[in-house]
Amino acid sequence: MCQNLKERYPTIPIEHYVRWTRDDGSSFDPWIRVHTGIGARIGPAIPESMRITGTVADWESWTKMAFPESGDYVFPNGLAMLHIDRERDAGEYWEPNVWLIHTI
Repeated sequence: MCQNLKERYPTIPIEHYVRWTRDDGSSFDPWIRVHTGIGARIGPAIPESMRITGTVADWESWTKMAFPESGDYVFPNGLAMLHIDRERDAGEYWEPNVWLIHTI
């Protein structure tokens, strides 16, 4: 099974991550490499593609983590940072995305 590796680099902006390459010039990311290997080109990177919000308790339940103070957190399988605001009792996550464009 091919998966992306972005979750290992959540502090790196998606616009930078999608441009990383291996020594042979192919894409660093296995999922992007599959697509570019069959002719796709890398399209726009969207840093804020999907917004997910919830209470601090929601995020603690979803991630099985504690968020003892406000700030930005790395969490399992997250492609970007999670922002926790304890005063507002809110967590906000923007999932990044990249378009891979295939010619038909």
